[in-house]
Amino acid sequence: MITTELSLDGLRLFEPRIFRDGRGYFQEAFNAESFGQATGWAKTFVQDNESMSITAGTVRGLHYQLSPSAQAKLVRVTAGSILDVAVDIRRTSPTFGQHAAVELSAHNGLQFWIPPGFAHGFCTLEPKTVVSYKVDAYYDPTWERTINWLEPTFSIQWPVLRAGATLSDRDGDAPLLADIAVTELF
Repeated sequence: MITTELSLDGLRLFEPRIFRDGRGYFQEAFNAESFGQATGWAKTFVQDNESMSITAGTVRGLHYQLSPSAQAKLVRVTAGSILDVAVDIRRTSPTFGQHAAVELSAHNGLQFWIPPGFAHGFCTLEPKTVVSYKVDAYYDPTWERTINWLEPTFSIQWPVLRAGATLSDRDGDAPLLADIAVTELF
């Protein structure tokens, strides 16, 4: 597995070895030992989540959970492709408000490691895209928060405009950063 550290501290991109032949492919999608060595992370994943988005241009996010239910995520795509985005929302971080965006697809097999302290979202680039991700804390609606995906200070270059995006009501009505209390960030 090839590990690439991204420009924002803590974010990593993993490229598993994919063995392709006339039958298709084989990959070791997750190995706890090599993952722990690459990240220094020693917790256990407790939940696997999966979403399927019917149309290209579906936006989900920007989501995060506060402590005591803050989540680290390992994201991959098993069908289709996405632009996956993580925004640094650690108040004392020198990269607060900056983001990293990567394209994940079933074909490239890349996996995006997002530790706590980041808001996460994605936009589907193909119809019927399936996104799977592991988390290290259970979903807890008490601690879940959302930042508007079009937050102007983040300068995210989404591949879809608001008029063309498919959104949940919650994501479409999410507050801008200026409307979020400092205590609602990391």
